[in-house]
Amino acid sequence: MLGITNQLRLFIHPKVVSLLFLGFSAGIPILLIFSTLGLWLNEAGVNKSTITYFSWAALGYSFKFVWAPLIDRLNLPILYSWLGRRRSWLLISQLLVISAILLMASVDPVKGNDSLEILAYAAVLLGFSSATQDIVIDAYRIESAEPKLQSMLSATYIAGYRIGMLVAGAGALLIASNFGTSKEVYSYEAWQNTYQIMAMVMLVGVITTLMIKEPQYSSNNEKKSSLDQLRFFLLFIIVTISFILAYTSFGSLSGVIEDQIHSISSNKELNAFLVGIIQLCFSLLIAFISSYLLITIHFVDRQEVNRTYIDPIRDFFKRYGLHASLLILSVIGLYRISDIVMGVVANIFYQDMGFTKVEIATASKTFGLFMTILGGFLGGVFANKYGVFRILLIGAILSAMTNLLFIIIANIGNDLSWLYVAITFDNLSAGLAGAAFIAFLSSLTNIKFTAVQYAVFSSLMTLIPKVFGGYSGSIVENFGYENFFIITTLIGLPIIFLVYKVRSYIK
Repeated sequence: MLGITNQLRLFIHPKVVSLLFLGFSAGIPILLIFSTLGLWLNEAGVNKSTITYFSWAALGYSFKFVWAPLIDRLNLPILYSWLGRRRSWLLISQLLVISAILLMASVDPVKGNDSLEILAYAAVLLGFSSATQDIVIDAYRIESAEPKLQSMLSATYIAGYRIGMLVAGAGALLIASNFGTSKEVYSYEAWQNTYQIMAMVMLVGVITTLMIKEPQYSSNNEKKSSLDQLRFFLLFIIVTISFILAYTSFGSLSGVIEDQIHSISSNKELNAFLVGIIQLCFSLLIAFISSYLLITIHFVDRQEVNRTYIDPIRDFFKRYGLHASLLILSVIGLYRISDIVMGVVANIFYQDMGFTKVEIATASKTFGLFMTILGGFLGGVFANKYGVFRILLIGAILSAMTNLLFIIIANIGNDLSWLYVAITFDNLSAGLAGAAFIAFLSSLTNIKFTAVQYAVFSSLMTLIPKVFGGYSGSIVENFGYENFFIITTLIGLPIIFLVYKVRSYIK
């Protein structure tokens, strides 16, 4: 067993240090889509329902399991011979992240609907490229070092990720504020400069990618022929295009369907939500049919597709059975819904209550970050001592109930003391619940299919909450902040019941 000195020495191991910088690079983009972008659009006068729709740009994180196998097997021309598979994909994803951030910086959202559309496309590109970067970093982390370093790699990666979020959250708000923008006096140039600086900060990841060494691949990463790789890539492209075409072409039918729904319900927001769900399901169905047809005509090897996508899913259902599997998947898909739906509109709420960007950056982003880390530490300790299930259940209760604290702020307005109280309890509970939830997800994976199964679980846990989160602005506009916080509490209550029911399946 290594002594304490040797353990501490591992923290300065080059491979461990490199994960700190890669984690920093991974932590930058996410808040530039969520909270920071929300404040920018709010200052620009964009209505809240439109602002929260932008959170859907991060759905790439929820679907990354779809193209993760592609990245795992496809060698990029030219770059592969220079950098290797992992580093070449890492470099491309980081350059795409920088390009997306610069594209966002080039658009002033007050210039009209066209500018908002361009900004939305740029945000989608940022979500897709950032999710791709996460996929590659996870693979690099696992393959780059021996087992004794894995815990250190994970710890430094998470630390770097949190620092990146701090820079893109509190840092970006302070920079924008210093450049002279506020809710009263909007300045596009200030936000443009801020996002350009965030793009330059991403060079930390690019430099790290160029300096690190390509890892040795595991036996599961056997080489495929160029033709097999090309066919697998084309399968992904065709299915993606079919999904996009189905989604966009559905627009001509949406009016007819909404009219039919309107005859049953007069709730405009609910009708729009139902149409959106139908549109998504229709698009997924078309994508599935196109992939099925391509596999049927042997465009790609059916066994290879089964090994990549089907076997990990089949293994999960075989181990737990249909009833238990559906219950577990329900918990995974809904556990974070209360937090994520609340989080989409949080910064807009703070700003509407009269808090400045500096106050928001200090209280929510900096102080709140440390509370989340402390909550995560407590969650890990308590889960180890009392069991994952108990902390998972307590986390579900606290995540829902702490949203009620924000009703007080909605009533009293700009009170910094109450803001710190609400953020303290909200972030502590989020960190505690998050630590237990990650332990829960890890316990569900089979070591034979760790990468794909965990990617599916981590994608599912954010998919439904992010879809609902896109409508949070509409809820606020129609019902007000007080009712919104009550709703986010109520939607968290069924999760408590589901966690209680699933207790016998948690190890």
